[in-house]
Amino acid sequence: MDFLFGWLEDWIKQGLIDGIMGQFSGIYDSINSQVMDIASNVGQTPEGWNSGVFSMIRTLSDTAVLPIAGMILTFVLCYELIQLIIEKNNMHEFDTFNIYKWIFKTFVAVYILTHTFDIVMGVFGLAQNVVNGSAGIISGSLEINGEAALAQLQTLLEGMGIWELMGLWLEANILSICLTALTICIFIIIYGRMIEIYLTVSVAPIPLATMANREWGQIGNNYLKSLFALAFQGFLIMVCVAIYAVLVQNIPAADNAHGAIWGTAGYTVLLCFTLFKTGSLAKSVFSAH
Repeated sequence: MDFLFGWLEDWIKQGLIDGIMGQFSGIYDSINSQVMDIASNVGQTPEGWNSGVFSMIRTLSDTAVLPIAGMILTFVLCYELIQLIIEKNNMHEFDTFNIYKWIFKTFVAVYILTHTFDIVMGVFGLAQNVVNGSAGIISGSLEINGEAALAQLQTLLEGMGIWELMGLWLEANILSICLTALTICIFIIIYGRMIEIYLTVSVAPIPLATMANREWGQIGNNYLKSLFALAFQGFLIMVCVAIYAVLVQNIPAADNAHGAIWGTAGYTVLLCFTLFKTGSLAKSVFSAH
């Protein structure tokens, strides 16, 4: 009878160990997949991320937004000309150079408006060079090598009792559920940023049409700041991912399995929180509001 109970205890213990090892292996694979997915999505330009959506946004901007921007530009240039005349004592002190300056300003404003998408894509192209350059530096540290850690964990588990293993198995399942929820949050952050980029790009002609005037130009200037903030947010996201990957590298090798579980959960929550903060931080850096 003792032999039967001993065999049953060993069988339950081995089943719990296999279940915990499977959960940990899945957790490491999930983290690696999640981190690499973030890096690959952030490294895409708006055109490269989804060419179909980009084409639709560009068509909408050219057909629906650009005519309105043209009307705004006409108003701004007329307002600029009126101000120019009034400032020079109703043209009594008018210098011929001023009219040439107004013509040159008009040419530049029309050129900016007709090349809006080239300017916007130039901003994202510049930021993308920075993001891809950083990805090339930190990509080697993004993947967690869990083989040695799992072997060490196997040794720790074999020295535990059944009740402790059951508690650890329950914790591993809770962690798996939490990581799934956090993965959804991170998905929303990364994909939400790309949708925000498309929405911002779609109305680009309107704020850029105001840049010909000193007073109205603040709209265009703030829009460009917001555009740079969105573009360089990708770099901040890459830095967050790199820091997270380095921190998590040491967790699997922890002597305490419980500490490894909740340490992984804590760092993943921290990653999610910092990703949420990258948008406001980028706007703060570029003084955009």
